[in-house]
Amino acid sequence: MAGSAIKPTPLLKDELDIVIPTIRNLDFLEMWRPFFEQYHLIIVQDGDPSKTIKVPDGFDYELYNRNDINRILGPKASCISFKDSACRCFGYMVSKKKYIYTIDDDCFVAKNPSGEQINALEQHIKNLLSPSTPYFFNTLYDPYREGADFVRGYPFSLREGATTAVSHGLWLNIPDYDAPTQLVKPLERNKRYVDAVLTVPKGTLFPMCGMNLAFNRELIGPAMYFGLMGDGQPIGRYDDMWAGWCMKVICDHMGWGVKTGLPYIWHSKASNPFVNLKKEYRGIYWQEDLIPFFQAAVLPKECVTVQQCYIELAKQVKEKLGKVDPYFIKLADAMVTWVEAWDELNSSEEKSSKQPNGTAK
Repeated sequence: MAGSAIKPTPLLKDELDIVIPTIRNLDFLEMWRPFFEQYHLIIVQDGDPSKTIKVPDGFDYELYNRNDINRILGPKASCISFKDSACRCFGYMVSKKKYIYTIDDDCFVAKNPSGEQINALEQHIKNLLSPSTPYFFNTLYDPYREGADFVRGYPFSLREGATTAVSHGLWLNIPDYDAPTQLVKPLERNKRYVDAVLTVPKGTLFPMCGMNLAFNRELIGPAMYFGLMGDGQPIGRYDDMWAGWCMKVICDHMGWGVKTGLPYIWHSKASNPFVNLKKEYRGIYWQEDLIPFFQAAVLPKECVTVQQCYIELAKQVKEKLGKVDPYFIKLADAMVTWVEAWDELNSSEEKSSKQPNGTAK
């Protein structure tokens, strides 16, 4: 009978949470309904906690505002940014699922060159569930995709690949540019759809964008801290970059892979380049010291968990980057606080305080 068809169960339905940071009503979810409706959403409301955020009917969600973050974490809430999308990482912390997909509320469903809507979440899951190749580059890109394989000369001993920890997706339309590039190229749009997924090689850093990102929370979750940004901090718009650099150093140490490329989303609007410049200018200057620091960072073999790696990295941040600016001493302390809060929320058996389709209790 028409209308009585049962919707197919999507991949990892009960093993994945979708985390969305926002300051506005989530009307954008309507276009994502076919792809998101059967998953659980964690909405992290930034800004004024007295404001009511409207979520379209039919979605299974829990919503946390700043009051909830303060109540749940107590004094450790100081490690969660305010008035910055970096607050999304609180959603990673309170999730109990194995995987996370995070998306911004100005990201819409994109179309491939054939005009078909792209199920971004499905592609991220495929990326995460297949191995990566961080130790040897395959010139046909992802050898585990249908229609591809390892090319001649690829060592057979490396063909099992490595476990994939992170899947980094891209964007059509508004590119993820820094403020100076935005100012120089105000009309530039990304129209190039490249049908490829690559593993970022071991020892190589990359700029991780948080607006279309999935990861294995059980593996790498404690390293996905988006830093201290926004209100009261000297820097913004480097939250995902910081997380990406820390994560990559730790993935390299642990022997895990990071993929980038498909899937694409449609990034609908450009943020104000002058506001962005005010947030970014210190980061643009500081990153000339930050990148060499992360390129040279070595974690001792005694670090066998992500938490141990992250605490060690925080120690090195304080020792070496503290000389660049006192902000990094504060950030290093926040990194330690983040790990402590993560372990407190995730070590004991889940004490469910979730309230479906509403604010957290």
